[in-house]
Amino acid sequence: MTPELDALTPELDALVADGNGTISVWAGSVAAGASGGPAAYARDADATHYAASTMKAAVLVALFRQVEAGELSLGDELEIRNEFPSVQPGAGDFSIDVTDDNDDEVTDRLGQRMPIGWLAERMIVRSSNLATNLVISRVGVDAVNEVWRSVGARHSVTGRGIEDAAARAEGVTNLVTAADLAALFSAIANGTAAAPGSCAAMMEILRAQEYREDLPAGLPPGTPVAAKNGWVTGVRHGAGVVLPDGEPPFTLVVCTTTLLGEAEGAALVARIAAAAWRDRKAFT
Repeated sequence: MTPELDALTPELDALVADGNGTISVWAGSVAAGASGGPAAYARDADATHYAASTMKAAVLVALFRQVEAGELSLGDELEIRNEFPSVQPGAGDFSIDVTDDNDDEVTDRLGQRMPIGWLAERMIVRSSNLATNLVISRVGVDAVNEVWRSVGARHSVTGRGIEDAAARAEGVTNLVTAADLAALFSAIANGTAAAPGSCAAMMEILRAQEYREDLPAGLPPGTPVAAKNGWVTGVRHGAGVVLPDGEPPFTLVVCTTTLLGEAEGAALVARIAAAAWRDRKAFT
């Protein structure tokens, strides 16, 4: 039973009434998430949403897998540039708006060379789009999509880099579902998304996430959570594994595509996270 989450149903239904979007939730044990088992609580968990920055967690796994395979090293340096080949044939290169990136630590180093491991950390902890495109340019979207498939994701896809306008115009996009994100984060948490040591390293990076106004904000202060969020206009997502002290961890994913503004969307995810925290005994 999940009385706190169940009690939110009228509010969530009202927010997306008359076709005004979708609110998806997956909450349950790490074991259930990794095995494709049933959630303790699920709401529209297989509905697709624009991924925003949540897809960066799959990029992180793809990178660590290639390190394990000996295809690269986290110390390999990449030039920080703002030119990337579009996945759309014949479209040439594209760039991002560096003034809108979330991380001056990356954009201030244009023209310099930095380790890909450092770029991967900035991709997560500060959600740098420039760092993300640099990592994707090295690992490739095919490797990212293999991550989705291997963890049992059924609907999620990473079709392009961020701000690849030519590909976007042709319908190439990045999609996630709450259930698929739950599978991904659960697999990282239980050490099956990659080698156990790699998964432990990824958990530490995800725990260092600096944007905490959505899912982490709904948890008691100081509660560890290995999370990645994402937001664009009308979209606010939070996905992660919550690590209560002295209690089993649980996986929680909230994906919202609504008419809410940025702050209101973050507050909604936080309210759902708070309800999930109060229901956490049902997730084990």
